[in-house]
Amino acid sequence: MKIKTSITIEEDLIEHIDETSGGKSRSELIEAAVREYLERRKKEKRDLEDLSVLNKNAGRLNKEAEDVLSYQAEI
Repeated sequence: MKIKTSITIEEDLIEHIDETSGGKSRSELIEAAVREYLERRKKEKRDLEDLSVLNKNAGRLNKEAEDVLSYQAEI
C-alpha cells in the first residue's frame, strides 16, 4: 500500500533527480534510492555483527588455522 507523503528537498537535488530519472517519476526514483540505501545499511549491520563474532573468536580461530597449516606439506 502506498502512502502519500511530503518531503522537502534542495532544488539542485530535484534537478539531478529529474535528469537521472530515466523516465521514472520522482517518487519511483526516490523510493528505489531509499530501498537501496536501507538494504545497504542492513548489509553493513550484518557485516559488523559478523566481524564482531570473528573478532570475539579470533584467538581460537587463529590457533586452529595454525594447527591445520602445520599439516601442510612443503612444496
